[in-house]
Amino acid sequence: MAQQLPIRFQEVTNLVNLGINAQSVSFNSLTMESDKYICVREELNGQVQVVIIDMNNPADMQRRPISADSAIMNPVQKVIALKAQNYLQIFNLENKSKMKSVQMQDAVVFWKWISNQTVALVTGTAVYHWSIEGQGEPKKMFDRHASLSDTQVINYKASANEKWCVLIGIKSEPGTNRIVGAMQLFSVEKNVSQPIEGHAAAFAQFKTDGAATESTLFTFAVKGAQGSKLHVIEVAPGQRPAGAAPFQKKQVDVYFPPEAANDFPVAMQVSAKHGVIFMVTKFGYCHVHDIESGTMIYMNRISGETIFVTADHHATGGLIGVNRKGQVLSVSLDENNAVPYIVGQLKNFQLGLRLATRAGLPGAENLISHQFEQLLGQGDYKGAAKIAADSPNGALRTHATIQRFQQAPQQPGQPSPILAYFGHLLERGKLNKLEALELAKPVLQQGKKELLQKWLSEDKLECSEELGDVIKPVDPNMALSVYLKANAPAKVIQCFSETGQYDKIMLYAQKVNYSADWSVLIENQVRANPQSACELAQKLATNPNGPQVDFNVVTDIFMKYNCLQQATAFLLEALKNNKPEEGPLQTRLLEMNLMAGQPGVADAIFANDMFSHFDKQRIAGLCEKAGLPQRALENYEEIADIKRCITRTDLLQPEWLPQNKGTP
Repeated sequence: MAQQLPIRFQEVTNLVNLGINAQSVSFNSLTMESDKYICVREELNGQVQVVIIDMNNPADMQRRPISADSAIMNPVQKVIALKAQNYLQIFNLENKSKMKSVQMQDAVVFWKWISNQTVALVTGTAVYHWSIEGQGEPKKMFDRHASLSDTQVINYKASANEKWCVLIGIKSEPGTNRIVGAMQLFSVEKNVSQPIEGHAAAFAQFKTDGAATESTLFTFAVKGAQGSKLHVIEVAPGQRPAGAAPFQKKQVDVYFPPEAANDFPVAMQVSAKHGVIFMVTKFGYCHVHDIESGTMIYMNRISGETIFVTADHHATGGLIGVNRKGQVLSVSLDENNAVPYIVGQLKNFQLGLRLATRAGLPGAENLISHQFEQLLGQGDYKGAAKIAADSPNGALRTHATIQRFQQAPQQPGQPSPILAYFGHLLERGKLNKLEALELAKPVLQQGKKELLQKWLSEDKLECSEELGDVIKPVDPNMALSVYLKANAPAKVIQCFSETGQYDKIMLYAQKVNYSADWSVLIENQVRANPQSACELAQKLATNPNGPQVDFNVVTDIFMKYNCLQQATAFLLEALKNNKPEEGPLQTRLLEMNLMAGQPGVADAIFANDMFSHFDKQRIAGLCEKAGLPQRALENYEEIADIKRCITRTDLLQPEWLPQNKGTP
């Protein structure tokens, strides 16, 4: 069985096969500022043209007749920078407009996009940064150090925040023909340069062990007279807890095989995805090193020709480069084989474990489980918490692990094991649904809801309906925010109702396109707060877009729970327009109160002359039985009923008799 390699290597395309002139595939004619575009300056039959290759569709090349010495495409946008001697221009290719131009006093010997917004310009004496924003001229950053005065500049790089820069040049050493590398590291904030012997370099943002934020690391390789070394230095520390150890500078040997004695580094990229360094040499070798420890993971030849330009390859987390044959090559870690290779072939269990936990790679599950059990058994809950929290793909972030920490005995003077576990998870990032729920319970029991609010505001907890349910008895408004983030519309609407925010209910339902079963919601609310349920039902009944509930169904719900007062209030609001088709409901409203011993409510309705479409004969009879003969007489139509009822003069108002029907 063939050995599984820790890297993946492939030819993405071949520029010569696509029609690019082989003579134009060179450092002076071809540029690649990112994995998105390759730009080639070709001269055919005396005509100069620029060829733009979109790496999403390499075969669809754009050829433009442009007279320029050099062309570089923006890393992400369809923006191109052109150089003709000392005259520089930047064009937007999509809207076909010139964005900026400048006439430099000195010749630009090297230039490069260092970000989506900035072009670096290197002259014989200085380095400038030129922003595509605004109308500003190129800004001088620093003078070139004397050690680079007679070198060929081959690269220039800046850190992500552009606070650190490095200029890289090479030259042939007289008498030995050895290629010497010279670099100038510059701090923008300190305005200080440092000359360094080196051939290839890169910056990386890396969260070192125990740190809260990323550090800026500077890594460089040198092949000197005394040997070959790879260095990793922290130039800008991230935030660390008090007492945490700083990142230790790494320095490791770089191996060059005997047949490549004259080889030297020419390019370097750092994988942000995996935290590894890819170093490419003049003879086409690729060295892969772990950035945290500097340890070499793998080295082999990937190209028989010099790879003269490289860039980060975001699709794989590796690098992409072009060699002199026009091959566009990519190399990256093989995510399935890297850790098994490190553990099985290199026998470096610690590196395999670290890479697996840091980059979420498979292959170290047994190692991780064994170390977790070992640390837990030793009472090293902090160490065990770290292993579980960092386990690849959250393999140990389970309910069983939470139970192990909950059941672990607390040591004197130490935080409880479960809180140590959750604390490390919070430092690392965001708690999942289960973890957030299990953390919230003890925090709320201890009366520390402000901690929960802080974590929620920092997006440290995955919001779920269950988490909202735990928080709700303590803080309904906090629970509402959780329900909103968890996309639990039924609970959101219930919270709006319980907190009296009725106007927001329909707006929210429409916004999230939620078709609520309002009757179920109202019934649930009646059990908890009948008055709140009544106000919700009233809003739904009088919605500007038309009633959202069946009035009979809502009335049934209130009466099911003996909420006559709320049922009455609901119907009074719902039937206030006195529509003929609502006659049966008007009848029901009056019936409910007359038959339940609430004649005063019915009398008030009559006094306000609210309804006129109810069953008058039915209601008149109920009024008579309820001791409201006057209201009965107002509604009776049969003469016999009127004669019988009018004899109850003791219950009639004297002033009423002369004004109404049936009087002698």
